[in-house]
Amino acid sequence: MRQLVELQVKSTSIKDLTNGYPLILKDAIETTEVTIAEGSLVHLVDSKGGYIATGYYGEQNKGIGWILTRKEKEKIDVKFFVKKIREAAEKRADFFASEDTTAFRVFNGEGDGIGGLTIDFFNGFYMVSWYSEGIYSFRNDVYAALKEVVNARGVYEKLRFNTNGQYVEQDDYVSGEKGEFPLIVMENGMHFAVDLNDGAMTGIFLDQRNVRKALRDTYADGKTVLNTFSYTGAFSVAAALGGSTGTTSVDLAKRSLSKTIEQFAVNGIDYESQDIKVMNVFDYFSYAARNNLKFDVVVLDPPSFARTKKMTFSTAKDYPKLLKDALAITADNGVIIASTNNASFNMKKFKTFIDKAFTDTNTRYKILEQHQLPEDFAVPHNFPEFNYLKVVIIQVIN
Repeated sequence: MRQLVELQVKSTSIKDLTNGYPLILKDAIETTEVTIAEGSLVHLVDSKGGYIATGYYGEQNKGIGWILTRKEKEKIDVKFFVKKIREAAEKRADFFASEDTTAFRVFNGEGDGIGGLTIDFFNGFYMVSWYSEGIYSFRNDVYAALKEVVNARGVYEKLRFNTNGQYVEQDDYVSGEKGEFPLIVMENGMHFAVDLNDGAMTGIFLDQRNVRKALRDTYADGKTVLNTFSYTGAFSVAAALGGSTGTTSVDLAKRSLSKTIEQFAVNGIDYESQDIKVMNVFDYFSYAARNNLKFDVVVLDPPSFARTKKMTFSTAKDYPKLLKDALAITADNGVIIASTNNASFNMKKFKTFIDKAFTDTNTRYKILEQHQLPEDFAVPHNFPEFNYLKVVIIQVIN
């Protein structure tokens, strides 16, 4: 039997919660001395015992759980999850019907009403990601609901809730057909190889779909493109397919070489005609500057936080320096695609980082376009802080 705990909400936090704020913050709760098991249902009440919402207890980053419903009598059972997943799937009807895109997000956590849970579609297969032990305790109900709503070839899962918020190593297969990997998916007509059972990552970040399309359709033709923190080279593929005269992909991870070669290969691109470097991006900046290399387009999509033997990098404090390093090797009137998925600051703050880098280097610039999460990555209305992706495409004016 699932534990049900009543928690009193501080008066200062009631308005946000009643207005749709989905995260239960530790600081929002008056009751502190009670011990709550992960996965317990929590009834949130005001100082007079008046009902506010029902959620589940599951520690994740700054939160201790997520709101599930604001209807006091609503049961949290298979029927509840069926309703939520069905509503989310119906909103993605155009993606399911698409002939040139077969990889997208079906269910985006709090944006679709269940924080801590995401479901992605990969050419008939579904990948479910769990971000706390609390939501994972609903696993059987969620999988039963998913089975009722969609016709899956196979289901895989990612557990992302070990002690420091990282992926839990395991066999990720759940049910149905076992995938033969790499599985080839399409995105706006481009092909990408993915593996749903090879550690934390799949081989592609689905939230950058519109940015890759912009690079291919608008910025790559006849240009040299540098793709930093390139992972499996998806931006490089987009650039090559958009008519780039040459791409350079730089990533420190050794496996990025074979993975990038694979992505070029599934698109019929001769990888030997492209440049793939396995090295620290900051070392590459120094190398490129020493050799007077210049690129027409530079893609900057760093991890929020990275540590190497030589340095620690954090987008929250080091993005201006990263941009300055990039500017030094950007051709006259070149384009920089500046991206971050750091949720700790918003687009306005991100633009101050951009402005600082250009002001410090006495360089003029123009913002050509900006992107946040694509339409399948639903975010809660009225709470833009959950829209973590920030991409600004910048023209350097020399």
